Order: sequence, then structure tokens, then C-alpha cells
Amino acid sequence: MKVPLLDLQAQYATIREELRAAVDEVMESCRFILGPYVQEFEKAVAEHCGARHAIGVASGTDALLLSLRACEVEPGDEVITTTYSFFATAGVISRLGARPVFVDIDPKSYNIDTDRIAEKITARTKVIMPVHLYGQCAEMDPILSLAEAHGLRVVEDAAQAIGAQHHGKQAGTIGHLGCFSFFPSKNLGGLGDGGMVVTDDDQLADLVRILRVHGSKPKYYHSIVGYNSRLDALQAAALQIKLKHLNEWTEGRRRHAALYDEQLRDLPLVTPHAEKYNRHIYNQYTIRVSDRDGLQQHLKEHGVGTALYYPLPLHLQECYRDLGGREGDYPDAEQAARETVSIPVYPELSGEQQEYVIEQVRAFVGK
Repeated sequence: MKVPLLDLQAQYATIREELRAAVDEVMESCRFILGPYVQEFEKAVAEHCGARHAIGVASGTDALLLSLRACEVEPGDEVITTTYSFFATAGVISRLGARPVFVDIDPKSYNIDTDRIAEKITARTKVIMPVHLYGQCAEMDPILSLAEAHGLRVVEDAAQAIGAQHHGKQAGTIGHLGCFSFFPSKNLGGLGDGGMVVTDDDQLADLVRILRVHGSKPKYYHSIVGYNSRLDALQAAALQIKLKHLNEWTEGRRRHAALYDEQLRDLPLVTPHAEKYNRHIYNQYTIRVSDRDGLQQHLKEHGVGTALYYPLPLHLQECYRDLGGREGDYPDAEQAARETVSIPVYPELSGEQQEYVIEQVRAFVGK
């Protein structure tokens, strides 16, 4: 049996007519840049998240970049974040001439270890940027307390976590700004790149809107140097359709995760740990096992798709050698990078497919 890590064709088959009608409507209107389709989707995301503002941008990476700019991050500043994330988390900091300051992870949740943040704060710290990895929110209360005590902003990298909740609050609405990605593999994925910034702060929202259109307000009058970072109307129309199904898809992921939890609990591996105060949306279902590479090879040979999120922590990336990071500096992240692998959890996964994945995991790990 072939079980891909993600099957976007299976998702498309369930909403084909809705998507085609939405895309055709945009094509007939010829209103491709911002305009009503983007505005309607922004309104829908704001309502979904319970935020005052939602601003569509070109990608999840740009959502982070513009949010840091809105927080006035400049060359020489420092931004505290996790070392265990997709590269964009750190890359946007560097693109602004600031310095990423890495923190190790909680080995259970894989999110930033909040007990290790305070020691990283200096006079140059401007922002704390936690990542809600795999679809589960980081522990936000200690982060917010530290930020308030030191006069810092909090930017949530919620690229993998739209729909996740933390003490009943939606991911992205807990800090000063929240950032989503609509990359096709996300649990709310577009037909290409796209992103969104959400905030309750009117001033920050206005600044992000200005930054996404070359820093202009009104058009052709530039108070600051900005970017060309707008969510396309075609993407907005497609995402508007998908947003209607997001809660249903999330529950599908959560059901699959619950079955994995039950069927794999007796094996010498670690299933995802979901904090009681969180609603985990399982953008990935990530397990850890001592012979991770062996398991991944076994699953590949038997037709099961997997992925490594992430095989090398940020502090060990070649481009960050100048920061002085060395192997052993962040042991929990380094161990997770050696031992974790993600297996299929997409909502369209059939019962037969999931049973096959479980069977193959058991066949290797059970030995």
C-alpha cells in the first residue's frame, strides 16, 4: 500500500467544484491584487481567530518579517526564539540586520523552553518570538510576563497552528502579533504561497498594511521603505473556501492522532505530548524513536511517506556559524533532531491507510 505523508489531491477531490467556482469568479472579475476577495478572507480569518485585524501578505515568512518590522526591529537588535524550527523563523531576524538569540526546547512539546528565556534577555532584546510547533501552542503565560516586565513585544510564529488554542485563546491572538502560513502543506493551505498577520493592536495593524504595499499611504506617498507583500486575490478566494472546512479537517487530524496515540503507546517510542490547556491541531504527527533513520527507511521501503521536521537545529546551520553555536549547546533540540520523524495524519487518511501505517511502525519498532 502507498500512503503519502500528505495527499492534497484527496483534499482537492472533496472541494473541486467549490474551488473552481471561486477561482473562476476571480478570473471573471479581473481584480487580482488586494480588493474584495482579500478583504473578505481577512475578515473571515479575523472572525475565526477572534482578532480585531487580519492582514493578508505574500507568505508566512513575510508575515514574520513584516511583524518584526512593525515592532521596530532594527540592525543590532536581538530577537529571542527557538533553535528548533523552520529556517524562516531565524531568517527573517537576520534579514533585518538583527541577531537571532536561540533557546533550547521543552523535550516533551518541542516548543521553546520558557524557563530558559529570561537568561537570554539583554538590553538589545526587542522581541520574543515563540513558535507553535507541529500545531501546538508554546507555553505563553511566562513569555507574556517576561515581555511585560522588560518592555518587549511578543510575535507568535503560528505558521503551523491556525485553529490551535491555548487556555481557550486562538493561536496568533495571544501575543502582540500572530503570523500564519498558507503554504500548501499547512492545515489551511493555499494554491501556492500566502500568509496572514493577526493583531488586536490598531497601530500595529496599520503599520503592517503600509509595509505590505512598499510603505505607502496613500498610494505613491511613502513614509517608510516597505515591501511588495500582498496576498493574491486568487489565493484569498481559494482559502476562503478551504476555511469553511478547516474545523472539520482539524477534527479529522485529531481523530487520527488519538488512534495513533492508542495504538502506539505500548511501543518503545514517544508519541506527541499535548498539554491539557492546549488544543493541538496536529499539522504534523511527530514521533521520536532511537533508531529514527532505520524506521524512516523501513517506512519508505513499505510505501509510507514521512518527513523530518527538522534534521538540523538553527544554531548548527552553516550560515549561523558566526553566532558561535556549537554541538552540545542545545542538547534537547539536538536530540529531537536525531530522533523525530513525522508520519501521515492528514484528514483524508482512510482507516485502512492508517492501520497500515500503524502496522508498519509496529513491525519495525516492535522488534
